[in-house]
Amino acid sequence: MFGYIYVNQKSLSEESKQQYQSYYCGLCQVLKKSSGVKGQMLLNYDMTFLIILLTGLYELENEETHFICPLHPGKRKTAYINEASHYASDMNVLLSYHNMIDDWKDDRNLPKHVMSQMLKRDYRRISAKYPRQAQALENYMNRLNMLEAKREENIDAVAGLTGEMLGEIFAWKDDLWADELRCLGFYLGKFIYLMDAYEDLDRDRRRNEYNPFMNMAKNSPEDFETLSKLILTSMMSECAKSFERLPILQHADIIRNILYSGVWSKYEYLQEKKKKRRNPK
Repeated sequence: MFGYIYVNQKSLSEESKQQYQSYYCGLCQVLKKSSGVKGQMLLNYDMTFLIILLTGLYELENEETHFICPLHPGKRKTAYINEASHYASDMNVLLSYHNMIDDWKDDRNLPKHVMSQMLKRDYRRISAKYPRQAQALENYMNRLNMLEAKREENIDAVAGLTGEMLGEIFAWKDDLWADELRCLGFYLGKFIYLMDAYEDLDRDRRRNEYNPFMNMAKNSPEDFETLSKLILTSMMSECAKSFERLPILQHADIIRNILYSGVWSKYEYLQEKKKKRRNPK
């Protein structure tokens, strides 16, 4: 579920790079404060995007702090922390918990199982604080497992579950922006699910495991790359349209960088791998 919402560092100004890193460091600090070192281990760039999006939309004020990072002790780091940082930190824990439960069920991944048990108390605390989001996540996992177990062939139906769940995560508050944030999260969630499926297709084919792209790849092998790219592009196009309808000025350059360029970094990496396999030196 994590690992696709990156920023394209090459296309950002130095100021924007620093701002992005400061929100990332802020998320790390909040995770540590709320869930300890185990919380810091959940740190990811996907939730950093949510912080920047909500900060820009609600024009939140940051608390700026400076600290020494044990992993990068050479110089002091800057962290930006605001209300959205605390919300994204909590959502980070909820999502990670279910991710680890799923990995344990699918692959009997023992370290993930141990980690999920360590997070159980935090999960309960956050679920009580955000019952709507927690319920959406639990419903999502149950419905997704059912569709995947019966090897659902309707790509839109199965990807839509991730979209609905992420839409509820993005809809931070019950206000006039909630519907548009749900829409943005919906298409971003579909993109994430399908991008993950695209990346795992060869592995799933070897293991005879479920993948929503399996039939398309089997029935239209010559057109698969074109069709899958078209589907992924359509998801991000709708996501970008939703963002452009929001009155966001602060950090708009960072958000556009991610939505128009950064999210494609994994796709481009996979294309390079395929190219090298076809034309080995």
